[in-house]
Amino acid sequence: MDYIQMIWQNLSAINISDVVDIAVVSFLIYQVVKLVRETSSARIIRGVIILIAAMWLSNILQLTMVNYLFRAVLTWGIVVIAIVFQPELRRILERVGRSKLSSLMLRNDMVPMEEQAILEIVHACSEMSWSRTGALIIFERRENLNDIIKTGTVVNADVKDELVRNIFYEGAPLHDGAMIIRAGRIHAAGCVLPLSPNPNLAKELGTRHRAAVGMSERFDSISLVVSEETGSISIAMDGKLQRHLVPEQLDEILHSELLVNILEDEIPEDVSFLDKLLDKIPGFRRNKK
Repeated sequence: MDYIQMIWQNLSAINISDVVDIAVVSFLIYQVVKLVRETSSARIIRGVIILIAAMWLSNILQLTMVNYLFRAVLTWGIVVIAIVFQPELRRILERVGRSKLSSLMLRNDMVPMEEQAILEIVHACSEMSWSRTGALIIFERRENLNDIIKTGTVVNADVKDELVRNIFYEGAPLHDGAMIIRAGRIHAAGCVLPLSPNPNLAKELGTRHRAAVGMSERFDSISLVVSEETGSISIAMDGKLQRHLVPEQLDEILHSELLVNILEDEIPEDVSFLDKLLDKIPGFRRNKK
């Protein structure tokens, strides 16, 4: 009974600050574990843990020279880890800089799928640019593209680099049409798009570029084009065409236009992360105006 009473006293002493503290630490631990799993870096982490355990053991056994070597390795290992995780760390910092705290904390399950789709698309476009394989990819956003999808073939598959390149491979049945990406998945391919009537478009632009601009004029979608003649990567948004993009620029544009918009759409402007958290605490009631 004394043990139960002690536990009850400890639980009753927990306040809102403790709950927020635990939630933030749990979120950070979850993000670290998720980062390790998504980047296939489990072996690196296991190696670091083994080194730390060996250093601890050498300290207990008073192996001075061995302990010094392990400490030196771990010191330089921090620099190595920063280099290995540089792309992921950069992406996280960019997301922190351009996202609201609430949208960063309360990501829905759609975001990892969207992010993986962007990584696969960027890699596929980089390869198709090098091989000069023509491609036309449409990212659906708020406006429904069912009328466009009806003109093609429903695929309903995960976005994979090899699958994207195979669909646009010259001679493939669906390579001439457009691919529709919906909610981080390849929803359809071989779709027919409306051409832009804009007379100010450059004369050297082909049908793919005019179709990409036409889609961005009629819908809020994002159109991605890989030129068959030059291998140039372009993006059309709001009737404007950005040409000659490198993969890094493409990755940055897709992240800023797709992921941030998804996060902001899912969370109302007047609901903060703390409000969401407090609502989930049993027995806690907020005074609402």
